[in-house]
Amino acid sequence: MRRFTRRSFVGGAALAPLAFSPAGRALADLSRLGGGEHRLRLVYTNDFHSAFDPIPGYWLPGSPKLGGAAHFATLVERERAAAATSFLVDSGDMFTGTLSLLTKGEALVEMMIAMGYDAMGVGNHEFDYGWQNFEAQQSRAAFPILCANVRYRQAEGLRPIRFCRPHAILERNGVRIGVVSVMGARAAKYTIMPSKIDGLEFVDPVAEAAAQVALLRPAVDVVVVLGHQGLPGPMQTDAENDPSVQRPIDEDLDFCGAIPGIDVYIAAHSHHGIEVPIVHPQTGTILVQSYGYGTRVGVLDLEVRDGRVTRHRGELKKVWSDELPPHPAVAERLAYYRHKLKDEIGPDLGKATARFIRRYNTESPLGSFVTDVMRERAGSDVAITNAGGLRADLPEGGLHRGHVLDALPFINSLVTLELTGNDLRRAIAHGLSLAAGCCQVSGIVARYDPKRPPEERLIELRVGDKLVEAERTYRVSTNSFLAEGGDRYESFLNGRRVAEDALLSDCVLDHLRRVGTITPPAAGRLVTI
Repeated sequence: MRRFTRRSFVGGAALAPLAFSPAGRALADLSRLGGGEHRLRLVYTNDFHSAFDPIPGYWLPGSPKLGGAAHFATLVERERAAAATSFLVDSGDMFTGTLSLLTKGEALVEMMIAMGYDAMGVGNHEFDYGWQNFEAQQSRAAFPILCANVRYRQAEGLRPIRFCRPHAILERNGVRIGVVSVMGARAAKYTIMPSKIDGLEFVDPVAEAAAQVALLRPAVDVVVVLGHQGLPGPMQTDAENDPSVQRPIDEDLDFCGAIPGIDVYIAAHSHHGIEVPIVHPQTGTILVQSYGYGTRVGVLDLEVRDGRVTRHRGELKKVWSDELPPHPAVAERLAYYRHKLKDEIGPDLGKATARFIRRYNTESPLGSFVTDVMRERAGSDVAITNAGGLRADLPEGGLHRGHVLDALPFINSLVTLELTGNDLRRAIAHGLSLAAGCCQVSGIVARYDPKRPPEERLIELRVGDKLVEAERTYRVSTNSFLAEGGDRYESFLNGRRVAEDALLSDCVLDHLRRVGTITPPAAGRLVTI
């Protein structure tokens, strides 16, 4: 592939053609229809989450492999080459995962440069290593990183200063697209650890986006908004095959209905795969999103006449990694980082007798294992972690540090609180509401009715073999994100912090070194009635 870097944020040449599908050949022949008429292709991604390696599609016949950065990049390149005019954009959450953690996001930015991204919106996980680190990574990127509604927090009376560019205008082959990005209020408030964004503030995304769209509309052919908002995506490897864990996109639809003039809205955060684009009934905005993790490449073909989209066609294309050759430039970068970090990842420390899978709306073998490790290490009565903090299954067989960091990639430490029985009940009830996935627990048995209203599902809660007493104090271990009220576990804010230990990943690594072989725990902690 001809390396495509954008030292300026406007202009640039299209990628050299590599392969043509019949549809792509038609687009290539008619990029510009004449006058104010254009055809273009948007290739889009979201929520990649540092998914550098293919994952086994164990829910599909034959368990084929899906995704993997180098195979993902090959499909992206093919889809871009099949159109005379194309743009590649992402709606955020590139970061997380082993290579992301160990390079503080650098490996992801380098991958995006190699792939020739034209623009990126900001996701909540770009702040995992603190806003100062993300600020430094922005300066590395050869493409604009956008978010219209984030500011540096200023003293009262001072003019606010933007943390990111609010928009970019991209031009290729006479086609101009305006790109805006926003992060939703709920995503900013509940899915970023407050200490990681101390010094920043997120303002109204609707007002900010509306102003940017109004500014861009007269100057461009197409307006694209990259939106990172709504409920967080389900952290479950086979989520696309499990309708029960799919997240709604109400916040995205409301946003599109509130702002006229948006041609395309590329959603993120909920991982809600939209196989056929949705057209908003009031504004006509075309809404799309992939499932994330690099298992799909989104393709949206547009026909534009005098600044208005007259026809569109879109789909999500599976990344069959067994069939796609690795992209040379991306594979080279991955090899570089793997070699550089091989001593930090190290050899196998133990092994798993079976795959430790994660589930988003129920207890899971991985969640039970991690909370058992937390409770044992802290000597606490109860341990609770969030399903959203479990980012990959632990595979069967040998386990090294990279496997554990993929599963537990966040800089979250083990925190122990003294919590009343009332506040413990509130925490478990919130977990069973599934607002941010099901709580993962150790040391308790909760009986609940999933058919009741979300906050009323908890019927009975026992610590050990005894019913929880409302005023009694319990030692509860959790992670530092939840201890700060993350994922709306607000009852943890009432607890008294009595201990803080190592990162959760280090706790699991120490356990693995000590015991050698691990077996998935038995189920029965969260019991439906």
